[in-house]
Amino acid sequence: MKPFCFSIDKIIPSTEASLHPMDIGLIRGYGIFDFFRTSNYTPLFLSDYLDRFVRSAEKTHLYLPYSKEELAQIIHDLIQRNDLEFGGIRMVLTGGVSANHFSPTQGKLFIFCEDLDFPSPAKYESGVKLLAVEHIRAIADIKTTNYAFPVWHSAIWKKEGAEDVLYHLNGTISESSRSNIFVIKDNKIATPDKHILHGITRKRVLELAPATEVREISLEEVLDADEVFMTSTTKKILPITQIEGHKIGNGKPGPITENLLKEFLEMEKSIIQSVKKL
Repeated sequence: MKPFCFSIDKIIPSTEASLHPMDIGLIRGYGIFDFFRTSNYTPLFLSDYLDRFVRSAEKTHLYLPYSKEELAQIIHDLIQRNDLEFGGIRMVLTGGVSANHFSPTQGKLFIFCEDLDFPSPAKYESGVKLLAVEHIRAIADIKTTNYAFPVWHSAIWKKEGAEDVLYHLNGTISESSRSNIFVIKDNKIATPDKHILHGITRKRVLELAPATEVREISLEEVLDADEVFMTSTTKKILPITQIEGHKIGNGKPGPITENLLKEFLEMEKSIIQSVKKL
């Protein structure tokens, strides 16, 4: 965590940020968050992330006392105060301290700056393994702070040498615990349409590959795919080459996945260059 954060209504030293122990964000796991990256001091895709954060606050009945424009200014101030050339920014809005210890009320807003951990180059070169798990996230289209199941289950997938999980229910897949999923078969790309978080990286991939089918996808389709990859803020576009003990395609990252990653990195560069010109 970097030296300065935004806490409730001002920027303070991060070590001084505090939360009431009866906040339902803590005792009920009720709150929202979002997370995005900076590159060359530029918060990437900031408008999209702020739109999602504001939308999540509305859907969860949480009071957000700042406009999108005010939040953007706070974030830019934090980037400068923390000299955050390359890093992550985490926004958290808690459920608040309520009279019945259950219903959401006026919560607390925190914005922290962090170091980032990306997957190793070897994972992009060889791909990663996922475990298939029968599960579906509650209110999946909202980025809530409730990650109890994947945090608990992560000990299992780490023992199995997996990067993460693939959620499925009744034979239909949805997402990974912190990433969206894309499947490629016969040069056609598809991604699930339901029970997912609408990821910002996912949105960018759909712009790069507008012919992508957004539809229901079976677990059987995934196992029979030529290529599979996951997308997220920190993973960008990460190849998946194994699910459980099943090899995907030829067991190596495929050409479409690799090309999309190159195009995505070029997209990031163009955003940074356009900001520098302003």
